[in-house]
Amino acid sequence: MIYLKHDEEIELIRVSSLLVCKTLAQIAKVLKIGKTGLEIDKLAEEFIRDHGAIPAFKGYQGFPGTLCISANECVVHGIPSNKPFESGDILSIDCGVVKDGFYGDSAYSFLLGEVSEDVIKLARVTEAALYLGIEQAIVGQRIGDIGQAIQEHAEKRHHYGVVRELVGHGIGKKLHEAPEVPNYGQKGKGPVLKEGLTIAIEPMINQGTRHIKQLKDGWTVVSTDLKASAHYEHTIAVRNNGPEILSDHQMIKDEIKNNSEIIL
Repeated sequence: MIYLKHDEEIELIRVSSLLVCKTLAQIAKVLKIGKTGLEIDKLAEEFIRDHGAIPAFKGYQGFPGTLCISANECVVHGIPSNKPFESGDILSIDCGVVKDGFYGDSAYSFLLGEVSEDVIKLARVTEAALYLGIEQAIVGQRIGDIGQAIQEHAEKRHHYGVVRELVGHGIGKKLHEAPEVPNYGQKGKGPVLKEGLTIAIEPMINQGTRHIKQLKDGWTVVSTDLKASAHYEHTIAVRNNGPEILSDHQMIKDEIKNNSEIIL
């Protein structure tokens, strides 16, 4: 069942989504070569709780962290660890919160230190694909229009692998609601987009093959060829006057500008 939100509910989702991005901006302040996932996970949890919210991921189906920290060939759902970050890493950091009964969810890929030009291009293409998908979130269009725009840019234009098994999702009083929002598809297919639909759009794009596998920890998902993957995510609302982005990556970018170890 797809649940459409009224204006007051959308504003609550916006508050949660902005807190997610404020948390990711705090991470952008301190992210350095040699830091560990456990260190920034602790910071994120404290920041979220200090702002009257609860980490959405911690304890979700048993997940142990506040953040999903996915490095290099790890696509998503990486568990924070004590392994130091290295120069050249691409780090997808995914965060969710619940505040006043509504969820927010967003992800950003950080480029740390001396990152190869190939990986920088992958990140740029993935980020662009996110916004091309968002542009298709128009009342009267369909979920397939979003996926087709992402797939066209990443797969057909740039020959990257678009992950099929993991998708975006509706969001609201639950972290994952209907409908699923694939990053591939056909125009004119899938559920109709209506005023008040709130969804998380999150391209997961691999440098090589689209195929993935889950590691024995039950969470970490990696590309089968172990080439790099990038991941960006916004929570948005479908409105009569066009898509409205409820999260805000600009505050993350503003902090990256002041951190010499992260590439903007």
